[in-house]
Amino acid sequence: MSGNDPDGESFEETLRSIAAELGRSLERYVDNVDLDDVADSVGVDPSAVRDWVGSASSWLRAQTENLGEELANRAGGSSGAVARADLLGDAGPHPLDLPTDEQGLALAALDSGRWTVEPGTEALTAKGEGPGPSDALGIVRELRVRDWIAIDGELTLVGRHALGRWLDSATVR
Repeated sequence: MSGNDPDGESFEETLRSIAAELGRSLERYVDNVDLDDVADSVGVDPSAVRDWVGSASSWLRAQTENLGEELANRAGGSSGAVARADLLGDAGPHPLDLPTDEQGLALAALDSGRWTVEPGTEALTAKGEGPGPSDALGIVRELRVRDWIAIDGELTLVGRHALGRWLDSATVR
């Protein structure tokens, strides 16, 4: 979004200009209002109205100045822009993620009963023959955070759908 327009002004600069013009327009409007008439029609002291309008217009001026910077930063402006990786820094995993191979294998093994979550723990264990999980503790946390398994290790409805997405993607590869 930070491309340049034909006049050489960037998108962010355009946003700043629009916000600044909005602020100037509001100031011109306030300057043209007869505050004495407003005070008389409301029945308030004209000096109190002037004080109120003065403080409101300085607040508004500050807000429009900040608005231009905020809009430019949100649009990916260069001044104070946040790196793309930081935009998702505190985002958590989504239940509709496509499982990794390790997660898909764990979901399949839990669904078939080959693996279980040990009661009272956060670890997977293999039942019977076959390989066990490579990360018995971490994989349970990953599956629970996405709401793919319940506290007892059973697949949730969302977990069954995740397993289905993983199986579908595995057949495409």
